[in-house]
Amino acid sequence: MILSEKPPIHNQLEFFIDEAVKARPVTTAVVHPVEHNGLMGAIEAAERGLITPILVGPSAKIRAAADKYELNIDNYELIDVEHSHAAAEQAVRLIREARAETLMKGDLGTSELLSAVIHKTLGIRTERRLSHIFVLDVPNYHKPLMITDAAINVAPDLLTKRDIVQNAIDFCHALGMKEPKVAILAAVEKVKPSMQSTIDAAALCKMADRGQITGAILDGPLAFDNAISLQAAIDKHITSAVSGDADILLAPDLESANMIAKQLIYLADAKSAGLALGARAPIILNSRSDGTLARLASCALASHMVLHPQGVK
Repeated sequence: MILSEKPPIHNQLEFFIDEAVKARPVTTAVVHPVEHNGLMGAIEAAERGLITPILVGPSAKIRAAADKYELNIDNYELIDVEHSHAAAEQAVRLIREARAETLMKGDLGTSELLSAVIHKTLGIRTERRLSHIFVLDVPNYHKPLMITDAAINVAPDLLTKRDIVQNAIDFCHALGMKEPKVAILAAVEKVKPSMQSTIDAAALCKMADRGQITGAILDGPLAFDNAISLQAAIDKHITSAVSGDADILLAPDLESANMIAKQLIYLADAKSAGLALGARAPIILNSRSDGTLARLASCALASHMVLHPQGVK
């Protein structure tokens, strides 16, 4: 599937969508789709053959939104619950009962949805921390670029970063990347005791050497320039298998990851999609500002995780 052939430059997200359409739709619990964005995103993905939606929320509000925006939901299962909190709990229950394969955020807060996901007894958490990943098609970069974690873990410690990295690696495997290259970012490329990000980067690389992180090539600390540009690495006398060819950028914290991703989106015309990883099912987390492409691509990426969790055989 996915990267068994290379996606065309600048049509990378469209490539993921086209590949996912060739497979079957994945059953998706859409949580509280009571406004235009949440409901339209689910219907668009269903009409493209990416998902089979189960609409979970107050049925009166969902039907009112469908009538208001002239959307036909007659062919989709609708589960009536009282409010958004109950919708999140019910959607998670559908995953636990194997009645749904993915979750899709509708018109509720991310924290409200994730609180149901990580509930100690009723959730779908795993031994790993949840993390978010952006998948970007950057015009000046030669392949899809992943940035993590830009939405969930604010100031991750070393062990949380280990989970974030492994979540991203496993995600890349589902896309057909056998050994993704991970650049662990810091402001500089040398280990400095006064900069915790550089110490964490060095420790993560050693953890990979010892098998505590598997399935990828890691290098760090790397500054953004020598992670993305081979010439910048050469100029700084850095020898690295990752420089200029990174698949995954691990940022030091949420703020830096979020800024990098949004700068690329708004200043470099990057196309974006995103998922939450680390639960028993992928979670489609779209922003209210996301357009059709971002919503469809996020559904396509979730499809690849469900149908090819270990990558293309």
